[in-house]
Amino acid sequence: MRERPRPRYGDRGGELVVVLDCSDLDRSASFWSAVLGYTDAGVGQTYRTLVPQDAFGIEILLQRVPEAKAAKNRMHLDLRSPDLESEVDRVRALGGRLLTEEPHAEFGWTWHVLADPDGNELCILQPPTDYWTDQEQ
Repeated sequence: MRERPRPRYGDRGGELVVVLDCSDLDRSASFWSAVLGYTDAGVGQTYRTLVPQDAFGIEILLQRVPEAKAAKNRMHLDLRSPDLESEVDRVRALGGRLLTEEPHAEFGWTWHVLADPDGNELCILQPPTDYWTDQEQ
């Protein structure tokens, strides 16, 4: 098995992992694996690791907690897509819930706020039209 690159931060070689609280590991692993195109790399009773299929990206650690989400997340994931509506439809079909009736728009960016099956917010954004071509240069 090939070792996957690990996203680093800082000058001491720290490793970046994003942790999401959830109530049902199986349901959350299924949802986030499908949304992100990740692989469910481990089964446990408290934690579940999701890793990028192509070995590039940030590890997601799902953490089962007993309490329900009570307020707006102070941190959330943004998913950038060239086609806002089709990506929103795809995530909703996987179990996401739309929280905004109309998309927000600011500085050429347009986005919807959704929630995962545990109520954790995520945004799906469509950048300005020149965003994708600027990234290639």
